[in-house]
Amino acid sequence: MTPIEAWLKSRGWQAFDFQREVWTAMAQGKSGLLHATTGSGKTYAVWLGLLALLLEKYGTSKTAPPLSVIWVTPMRALAADTGRALQEPMRDLAPHFTLGLRTGDTASSERAKQDRRYPTVLVTTPESLSRMLSRENARDTLSGVVALVCDEWHELIASKRGVQLQLALARLRVFNPSLMTWGLSATLGNLERSEAVLCARQPDLTHICTLVRGQTDKKLQIDTLIPPDPGRYSWAGHLGARMQQPVVDEIAASSGTTLVFTNVRSQAEIWYQLLLAAKPEWAGEIALHHGSLDKEVRAWVEAGLKAGSLRAVVATSSLDLGVDFLPVQRVLQIGSPKGVARLLQRAGRSGHAPGRTSRVTVVPTNTMELMEAAAARQAALAGQVEPRESPEKPLDVLVQHLVTVALGGGFEPGAMFQEVTSSWAYRNLTQAEFDWALAFCERGGQSLTAYTDYHRIQPDAQGIYRVPDRGIAKRHRLSIGTIVSDASIAVKFMNGNRIGVMEESFIARLRKGDCFFFAGRLLEFIRVQDMAAYVKKATKDKGTVPSWGGSKMAISAELGQAILALMQRAASEDFLEPELQAARPMLQTQARISRLPTPSTLLVEQYTSKEGHHLYLHPFAGRSVHLGLASLLAWRLARNLPNSFSLSVNDYGFELLAPQAFDPAPVLDQSIFSADDLLADVLASLNSSELAQRRFREIARVAGLVFSGYPGAPKSMKQVQASSGLFFEVFKKYDPDNLLLTQAQTEVLSQELDIARLTTTLASLKAKRIDFVQLAQPSPLSLPLMVERFREALTTEQLSARLDRMLQEMDS
Repeated sequence: MTPIEAWLKSRGWQAFDFQREVWTAMAQGKSGLLHATTGSGKTYAVWLGLLALLLEKYGTSKTAPPLSVIWVTPMRALAADTGRALQEPMRDLAPHFTLGLRTGDTASSERAKQDRRYPTVLVTTPESLSRMLSRENARDTLSGVVALVCDEWHELIASKRGVQLQLALARLRVFNPSLMTWGLSATLGNLERSEAVLCARQPDLTHICTLVRGQTDKKLQIDTLIPPDPGRYSWAGHLGARMQQPVVDEIAASSGTTLVFTNVRSQAEIWYQLLLAAKPEWAGEIALHHGSLDKEVRAWVEAGLKAGSLRAVVATSSLDLGVDFLPVQRVLQIGSPKGVARLLQRAGRSGHAPGRTSRVTVVPTNTMELMEAAAARQAALAGQVEPRESPEKPLDVLVQHLVTVALGGGFEPGAMFQEVTSSWAYRNLTQAEFDWALAFCERGGQSLTAYTDYHRIQPDAQGIYRVPDRGIAKRHRLSIGTIVSDASIAVKFMNGNRIGVMEESFIARLRKGDCFFFAGRLLEFIRVQDMAAYVKKATKDKGTVPSWGGSKMAISAELGQAILALMQRAASEDFLEPELQAARPMLQTQARISRLPTPSTLLVEQYTSKEGHHLYLHPFAGRSVHLGLASLLAWRLARNLPNSFSLSVNDYGFELLAPQAFDPAPVLDQSIFSADDLLADVLASLNSSELAQRRFREIARVAGLVFSGYPGAPKSMKQVQASSGLFFEVFKKYDPDNLLLTQAQTEVLSQELDIARLTTTLASLKAKRIDFVQLAQPSPLSLPLMVERFREALTTEQLSARLDRMLQEMDS
């Protein structure tokens, strides 16, 4: 019996077949992707295999081995939890091994200690790994790394952070060609592609990389908390507060801890207050957790979850990745998860151990979310998980990486091109594109040649590119990373105690005396000083809820199609699912007033009101696609007969509203869905220059053109935006062929408008049968689109009064 098997037996455990498969592959020096359900033992499958290899290599010497394993996680909370999990078998089997964490939460004293000697195992993030590569002695300190493990690979693969990790892996493989790379995930829909991205471009992956599918008896229960009276009409947030008591009852009935997940931080703040208002005696037993809270607050909540001392925690995605909290018995998802992968991920936070049942309950905040909940459950149980694709050769990340490697010992251009193109994201990078990026780092492109601050790398006498200036080196190390968000401001009490951070754009709207909810408290704003917002506990009983960027998620294509399939069942009077039964009054009202959309039909509704002429289309393709579709159709309709259109979109459809009547014939004969001249029409239909400039702000910061400031003296968001805007205008005028401008345009199309999905949607709409209905009154599907538009102009009270009047008129 091996030491690993003996350790498992001492705990009453037995290895699963998939864990042994991983160990066998590792013994052969193979890399791989392990895909298994959450809580099935993925971490130990990989870690125990690596631990066995390290014990074989270093024996039981009393001296700690050098850095041998780098374990990359996408989140700080996951890093701390992973460290605890890895430490457990290491404490028994290899007590002389050392383990450390290196994330944004790591104290500077600990980082300095690690810089003198890295631990045997380092748990870190993509950003911290890149900073390690920027050290002059990077090759000496990292060439002994045996393996890199990427935890929650699905969370990184589709982002620039994943690309940053791909480039870091390419560098480490130069240092050690036999480096093993292992990825862990539970929610990937395209496993072979995900494995190829992780293991890098190779002629035949089977020799070096293996895909392990973990099969266990893990049970999954997905259900819905049915509202008592969903009603015939519903809109975004319609049922939210009405679900307060049912949620409280579910938490009270649970014998363990309940995790209450929301999709955004503002919603988490609201639900924490709702729970406290319903159960004041739960103060101290329930907690709030999201990424804007201070490190100490988050650590306290995580410790309470571990100990089982908390009745419930309201959280965002800050806790939905791989964190192991055994006392969590139940997960409640407020609102639709918007995707199958997210639902599965959050379900896995309960019953997080082999053999235990994971249970997630969706809490709908409007009647359509009943349909989303049922559709997500069916898709999840059928294994229909969304695919994740790697970005294609983002040049801002490449520019940053070239400076990083120049700092970390330097590079020769020919070898660097081969290294970069060995990664999946840059497999199609041309020599001309690489040469442009190299020249941009060296001279700042055509328009910045005269400014030495942008001469960031220079070749030495041997042709090795290095960073010649210490100031440039310092600024670059502080700027490494691809996470770009609104500038943050620390929130502090008047005595200096820190509460967390908030986006500058929200703080900028506050006046002295304004009250807002944050970190579960009602706070009164006093002033901003030295990039910190000072507050005190409020004596008032009302306040606003902070808004953060990116607050609206779109449903996935898979979920949209699953909802349409349920609509078709409802059209056939099939209401067997409990969610369909609850939504029956709304669905029957929709069928009576209009029609129900199905996978083979496109519902088009026309309505005339005092506001003007409305046209509603319901493709169920998601908010971002509908934005592009609505803009495109409005532009094409107005091209021949000038008209002014107002647009409203949600996940299910969109509204075109015009003051003058317009002919819907191009929609009805489907000619308007033509893909001819699509790119030109999309760009013409939108303020594409403004969208590209906004996207360029992020690119400029990643590429190192804009510096966000030194610690303790950050630049304001207004300063950062002004700087990036200036670069955008200068490049447009004096360097129009700048590839970063091209990237900005490409990212607008691919990310903000999802042009690939828009193209696919147009093709599918041309193939569908049109169901055209002239409405006498708004339908249950069209009313929510009206509400989306009303929200822009009306207060909550005004909106409520207007909706009450409309519903009374429709019922009369």
